[in-house]
Amino acid sequence: MTPQSPRAAEDRIAIIGLGYVGLPLAAAFAEAGLEVVGVDVSEFKVETIRAGKSVTPDVPHEDVKRFVEAGLLSATTDFAAVAGVGLISICVPTPLGKSKDPDISYIVKACDALVPHVSKGTTLVLESTTYPGTTREIILPRFEAAGFEIGKDLFLAFSPERIDPGNPTWNVQNTPKVVGGLTPECSERAAAFYARALETIVPVRDAETAELAKLLENTFRSINIGLVNELAIACRRLGISVFEVIDAAATKPFGFMPFRPGPGLGGHCLPIDPLYLSWKMRTLDYKVRFIELADEVNSAMPGYVVARCAEVLNERSKSVKGSHVLLLGMAYKKDIDDMRESPALDVFDELEKRGARVSYFDPYVPKFSHEGKSFTGVDEAEALSGAFDLVVITTDHKVFDYERFVGRGIPILDTRNALGQRDETHVHSL
Repeated sequence: MTPQSPRAAEDRIAIIGLGYVGLPLAAAFAEAGLEVVGVDVSEFKVETIRAGKSVTPDVPHEDVKRFVEAGLLSATTDFAAVAGVGLISICVPTPLGKSKDPDISYIVKACDALVPHVSKGTTLVLESTTYPGTTREIILPRFEAAGFEIGKDLFLAFSPERIDPGNPTWNVQNTPKVVGGLTPECSERAAAFYARALETIVPVRDAETAELAKLLENTFRSINIGLVNELAIACRRLGISVFEVIDAAATKPFGFMPFRPGPGLGGHCLPIDPLYLSWKMRTLDYKVRFIELADEVNSAMPGYVVARCAEVLNERSKSVKGSHVLLLGMAYKKDIDDMRESPALDVFDELEKRGARVSYFDPYVPKFSHEGKSFTGVDEAEALSGAFDLVVITTDHKVFDYERFVGRGIPILDTRNALGQRDETHVHSL
């Protein structure tokens, strides 16, 4: 049994899930002087944090060490540790199932594990991205069945995470925090807790509004990226640079926001969040056509990249089969080690299926496992050895020495516009 702290409930926070969302939030509360207990089913994460080390690049090791030594941050696998805290924040994964339906099993398991240990008067906030209605339809009944009266002795709210891994400017503390409760009192209590650690709180009418606001943010991005991805294909056929077109349009000081095409969508949010809304609307007999069309376009981009690989190789009288292809970058975006839903994985798989010999270079991802297989990247010396038939820039990490790759004279397919507009005939874009 985890011993309770002598500190008052309003000074104690519990974070359920210590990943890329939960640990930065825990660090923000600890920085504000509140005592934080992190609960995670992963023994590895718990032991790592107890040792004063971080499990996500967005929280430095030295910060974790400082908080642990000061008694402001602890970690455990025991859900009983939430007894007596003032705020519980649920930050667990919400992936899609194989049929692209929402998988909220992590939320359900977390709530079922919490029910026996939650004290009356606690504020419980879900941060995991999900479809509108989850807080009220899934979480509320579990606690009501345990005897809690919502808005009186348990205060339920939803506050969407807005973590952008690797972003040097916007972090959990300075990014505005949307909060919506099941009752006005739920909203007020949740907002008051977050206001102790975060700079700007944005209260909204209810939990459903907060849930949908998160989905709108990423649906907006997904649809606009789908638009420019399709424009990239059109520009290729027109013989026009899509990146030059976007840069020209972006000079308009009003009414336009630039988005960039690429090899596909990656990360936990963009490929997944819009489909939560799509699924919810199907249950209400409505088809959200923009979302489904954008998903279709974006999901097809890795295949388009492989088709471009074939075209580039054909210009050198080579086929994909038997060619040695180097992928620069396996992370889903630059300067991080996160491979979740990375389009580079799809490009890797499709090239292998077509008979290519595929290697990769990514200092952030020296090795990874995928579909039961383990892969190890080449080092920089081998990547620059000139031993490849084609180099594909799949992630535009700043650490890559692009000019040295260009100088090798090997065909390069730049899917991220990392090289800009070039005159070299061996440099190709989307």
